[in-house]
Amino acid sequence: MKSFNDLFEQYQWDEIKTRLETITLSDVERSLQKDNKTIEDFLNFISPVGAQKLEVMAKMAQQLTWKRFGKTIQLYAPLYLSNECQNICTYCGFSLDNAIKRKTLSDTELMIEASVLKSMDVNHVLLVSGEANKKVGIEYFLNAIRLLKPHFAHISIEVQPLSEEEYRQLHEVGVNAVLVYQETYHQEVYREYHTKGKKSNFSFRLETPDRIGKAGIHKIGLGVLLGLEDWRVDSFFNALHIDYLQKQYWKSRFSVSFPRLRPAEGIIEPNFIMEDRDLLQLICAYRIWNEDLEISISTRENEKFRNHIISLGATTMSAASKTNPGGYAVDKESLEQFETSDERSMDEIKSIIRKAGYDPVMKDWDAIYS
Repeated sequence: MKSFNDLFEQYQWDEIKTRLETITLSDVERSLQKDNKTIEDFLNFISPVGAQKLEVMAKMAQQLTWKRFGKTIQLYAPLYLSNECQNICTYCGFSLDNAIKRKTLSDTELMIEASVLKSMDVNHVLLVSGEANKKVGIEYFLNAIRLLKPHFAHISIEVQPLSEEEYRQLHEVGVNAVLVYQETYHQEVYREYHTKGKKSNFSFRLETPDRIGKAGIHKIGLGVLLGLEDWRVDSFFNALHIDYLQKQYWKSRFSVSFPRLRPAEGIIEPNFIMEDRDLLQLICAYRIWNEDLEISISTRENEKFRNHIISLGATTMSAASKTNPGGYAVDKESLEQFETSDERSMDEIKSIIRKAGYDPVMKDWDAIYS
C-alpha cells in the first residue's frame, strides 16, 4: 500500500454513516469485552447507541490511561509565528479573504515571545502559523527552530503540509512532532470549506502524514475540525488513518486532538453541533480502542470540561494559550485564529491538575533519549 489514500478509497462516507445507525447495544457490549480492539470496535464505541454505555466506557478509559500513562498530564503552550495565509477557508480567522492586519514574528519578536513562555516554565512548545509558503516557508521554520531549540526540550509544529524532504530537514534541526489535521474526510464537501489555495487539494493533504512518517518524525498528531461534518463519521476516518499510520510507521508515536469550532473572524457556524457528552464519548472511544494513543485537549474547551477530562483519558493539555502572533507580549491585539475558552494561567492549570490527584509535567522527553 503506497499511502493512506489507497485505503481511504475502499471506504464510502455514506456507508459508514449507515453502519453507525445499525449498530446495536449488543455490538457495543461485545466490543467492550474484547482484549484486542479493532477499528470496527471503535466504530461501535462512537455509535449513537454506544452513548448508552458512556459510564462504563469512562471507567475503562480511566483505568487504561492510568495503566499506560500513569496519573500525569503533559502541559504545553502554542507559539503563533504568523497569521499570513494564502488559503481561503470558511472556518478560519486567518483566511485570505478576511481583511485583517497580518503579522509575522521577526527573530527578536520570536525570542521575546519565547521568553514569556519560559517564564511560565513551558518546555514543550507548539509552533503554529497560517499557510503562506513564500512568506512563512521552510527557511523561516528552520531558522525559528534553530533559535528556539536551545530553550525548549520539545518542539512541535502545526503549519502547512510540506514535502518529505522538508520534513527531513525539520527533523534534523530538532522538530519532535508534527500536527496536521485533515479538517474533514468528507471529500465531496471538502472543497466547499477550502475554496482557494493549496489547502484545497484534498489528496495532497490526506497524504501528508505519510510524508511525515517517511521523514522519521518522532510523533505525528492527527485530528478533524469537529463541527464541519458528522463527527462520528469524520472520527471513524481519522481513527482509520491513525490505525494505518501506526502499522506503516511503527517507530513513531501518535496523538489525536479534538478541535471544536470556536468563534473567529469571518467563520461559518458549525454544521454539526457536538455536545460535551459527545466529545467525552469520542475521547473514551479512542482510549479504549488504542491504549498507546496520546490524547490532547486544547484551551478551545471550557474550564468545566477540561477539569473533568483530566481523569478520563487526557494525557496532554495546552494552557495559557494565545492564538495570535505576538499574543504573549509583542502584539497582544493582533488577530487571533480563534477565541480560547479556558483562559486560566499555567499556574492555575497546574493547581487544578494537582487537586485532581495528577502530576503536571512540564518536561518528559529530551533528544538525548531518542
